[in-house]
Amino acid sequence: MAKPSDKSKLSMNDFWEVSHAAAQFTGFACTISARHLQDDQTRMQFNRELAYYARRVVQDVEERRLSPQEGLRKLKTEQQSLLSESHRIFTQTVGLIGGTAQIATGAGICYGSAGTLCAPFGVPMMLHGGNNVYENTRNLLEKRSDVQGPVRKAYQGIAKLLGQSESSGNMAYLAGDLTLSGVGIMHPVLKPDAWRLFRFVRADFERAYKQMSTRALKFELGVDALTIQQLNNEHEK
Repeated sequence: MAKPSDKSKLSMNDFWEVSHAAAQFTGFACTISARHLQDDQTRMQFNRELAYYARRVVQDVEERRLSPQEGLRKLKTEQQSLLSESHRIFTQTVGLIGGTAQIATGAGICYGSAGTLCAPFGVPMMLHGGNNVYENTRNLLEKRSDVQGPVRKAYQGIAKLLGQSESSGNMAYLAGDLTLSGVGIMHPVLKPDAWRLFRFVRADFERAYKQMSTRALKFELGVDALTIQQLNNEHEK
């Protein structure tokens, strides 16, 4: 039986390249699991399964069941899938936390304004916050990204009544989120050292963002950045 030609042999350079990519993939998987999996046993199992996957790809290349290019492509595809899933979890977690903050801020506006700003700002903010909590909680639990809450559906329904598309309703909803976020950080709140003899005056108030920690303000701006990204995605549809 004739020996396979030299062209069919795996070069050391190709083997090293695939092995290096597999090692990088395994390290990336460990980073992802450390970010999202809190349970030690679950994290170890996840890392072990992906390490086995990377090893199988290397073995398939070594035994010529896959070409080096095919092996690299499989590792890259799986890494992109992990990255996409990580981004989904991150975005939805931020949305969940942001929605909770919206509910608290809306309630604070209603309380702090003695009800005068409740209807125009407080209630809409709580409705948006509740909707964001609903959507992101279900998306996280069900590993989805297409859950639509009742408030978003209401925007879509109004858009359709006006002869617009469902995407226009989504854009209006996201624009509302951004507007309410601006209200949340700009609405007046009592200064910590404010006191009154009869009633508070304008000098006793300051913008809410001035009482926010740097971390909280950065988080709020980060949520807004994600909302703008979603708005751009809807605009491009």
